[in-house]
Amino acid sequence: MIRTNTLAILLLASLAFLKPAQAVPVEQPETVCIQCHGTLPDPLGTPVKLWRSSIHAENGISCNSCHGGDPKDAANAMTPQRGFLGAPKEKDIPAFCGRCHPGVYKDYLSSAHGRALGAGGPTCVTCHGNHQVVKASLALINEKSCTRCHSFERAKAIRDAMQQTEGYIDNISSRIADFQVSGVDTEKMGRSLFAVRNRFHTLFHDVDVARVKGESAAINNELGKLDAALKEIERSHEKRRLAGGIAVGFMVLLAILFHLMKKSYD
Repeated sequence: MIRTNTLAILLLASLAFLKPAQAVPVEQPETVCIQCHGTLPDPLGTPVKLWRSSIHAENGISCNSCHGGDPKDAANAMTPQRGFLGAPKEKDIPAFCGRCHPGVYKDYLSSAHGRALGAGGPTCVTCHGNHQVVKASLALINEKSCTRCHSFERAKAIRDAMQQTEGYIDNISSRIADFQVSGVDTEKMGRSLFAVRNRFHTLFHDVDVARVKGESAAINNELGKLDAALKEIERSHEKRRLAGGIAVGFMVLLAILFHLMKKSYD
């Protein structure tokens, strides 16, 4: 006789076709810099508090990645012999950040902001923050930030032109990540999206409204190709899930019928 727990197992198996597995975030080990400064009062402890909610912390980038030094040796962590650099002077900030972001650094230097470096112009930390570094997004182009130096009119036109493209990129990025978790080979699409996103990010420092609008339209065309490829995979997966659900449902139905028939003969 088929028991109730067997039916439950079959029912649970059918649910596997309905929801893909989710990725589990991996915690990053803390450096001696974080361990030490995290226990200190303000202002020495403030950078750690700010860093914890930054895009750097989210991606496992700690103090030594920017400031140098030895992240494993508390006694010598801040010695020049171990590569400690400390904090850069204001005019050196773009080059300091550009060690990891060379493309962005190049875009910045060729922009109106970069040309004003050393003459009152903004640096990376003006918009992105220093320890609480925020992810590059159009949210950084806002009236409160921009009007500290000039009117918001041109910046708003640029942000509006890029708004749809950023949402499109985020949507495709999320879908690719979901497929990657479920075991689909997304390497080629990931590379294509990476190139498109980098192309999009070059517009963040551009102040030519016409160029930004034209580039955004071209980028949207590239994203449309990725969107079509993802939709094809989604249709294929939906067909497989439907077929699997029907098969498991049929097995459960047969199990129930056999169970009922067995009871009728008892």
